Amino acid sequence: MRRRRMGALHVVGEPRISFRQQPAAVVAKNGGHGAVVEEIHGLIRVYKDGHVERLPAIPAVPCTWGGTAPDAPGGVVARDVVVDPATGVWARLYAPTSAGDGARRPVVVYFHGGGFCVGSAAWSCYHEFLAQLAARAGCAVMSVDYRLAPEHRLPAAFDDGLAAVRWLRHQAAASASASACCNDDLSWWRARCGFDRVFLMGDSAGASIALHVAARLGQGQLGALPPLTVRGAVLIQPFLGGEGRTASEKNVAQPPRSALTLATSDCYWRLALPAGASREHPWCNPLSGRAAPRLETTPLPPLLVCVSETDILRDRNLELCRALREAGKRVEQAVYGGVGHAFQVLHNCHLSQPRTQEMLAHIKAFVSAR
Repeated sequence: MRRRRMGALHVVGEPRISFRQQPAAVVAKNGGHGAVVEEIHGLIRVYKDGHVERLPAIPAVPCTWGGTAPDAPGGVVARDVVVDPATGVWARLYAPTSAGDGARRPVVVYFHGGGFCVGSAAWSCYHEFLAQLAARAGCAVMSVDYRLAPEHRLPAAFDDGLAAVRWLRHQAAASASASACCNDDLSWWRARCGFDRVFLMGDSAGASIALHVAARLGQGQLGALPPLTVRGAVLIQPFLGGEGRTASEKNVAQPPRSALTLATSDCYWRLALPAGASREHPWCNPLSGRAAPRLETTPLPPLLVCVSETDILRDRNLELCRALREAGKRVEQAVYGGVGHAFQVLHNCHLSQPRTQEMLAHIKAFVSAR
C-alpha cells in the first residue's frame, strides 16, 4: 500500500502492460492476495483481493532544500507541508531565493502525472523539473501529492485538487493579515507569493486535474476566491480518453519504452474511473455527450495546452483545443515536434533537451503575460 508520510517512497517507471493469471506458487509468494488482475510492468500490480502494490521503478527524493538553504540548485528553496491531515494529501513548495527585491512571484499549483494511479510530488523527475520551473519562470510552486486510484478512484484526485486551492486561499488570507508578520513555518514561502496571480498546471493526469479544478472553481464550488485570483491554466499533454480510437492512438509509432501506450492508458482508466464506468465518462472524455455542464456554460481562465507530436494523446489534445475555442474560451496551444508523452520529465537528460527548454519558455511567457 502507498505510504502517506512525508518523503515516503513513491515510484514511476517506463510502463509496459500485461494481464495474466498467476500460478498458486506465485500467489503464495505474493502474500496470499490472489492472482494479479491488473499490472503495468515496473509500476503497479493490483491483486484479486484488492491489494495494490506499487513498484520502485524511479526513486523518490526527500526534500532537503528546507527553509532558506543556500545550496538549492538554481537558486530555489523547497519544503514539504501537509495540506489536508484528514486525507494525507501533502505538497512540496518551491520558490526562488531572490526575494530581496520584495517582488511577489506568480504561484503555480502543480499536479503530477501517472494515470491517476501512480506518481508523487516526491518523484525525482518532478522534483528536478519543478525546481527548474520555479527558477526559469520565476514562480512559487505548490506541487500537490494527491490520493491515487484504485484505492481512491475519481473524483478523489479532483477533490484533492480543490482542497489544495482551499489551502492556498488560507495561506493568502494569512499573508494579507497582520499575523503574516509572525515567523511561522511557511512565512518564507508566503513572502514570495503573489496570490493575485495563481495558475493551475499539471501534466498528463495532472493536466486533467488542473482542467477539472478550473471548471469547479468556475462553477463556484469553492465559493469566493479572494484574496486568490486564478489567472490561467497550463495543461501539459492532458490525459484524456474515449471508447472510439483516434488516429494518433491507432497510428503513432511508440518506442519500446514509451511513457504511455494505448494498453497502459486503458488500464489506467479501468483503475481510475468509478467501477463499471466506460471511457465515455466525462471525467475521461470531457467532450462526451454526457458531459455536464457543457463547456459553453463553464467559466474557465485562459489556457495554454502543450501537445507532443508523437504522443498517442496528440489528437485528443488538439480536439480539446478546438472544442475550447468553439466554446469561446481563450486557448493557446504549443506543439512540440519529435517528442512523446511526458518527454519533459521521463527521458534521459530531459532538462537539457531543447524541447523541454522550449516548453519552459512557453510557460514563462504565458505566466508573465498575466
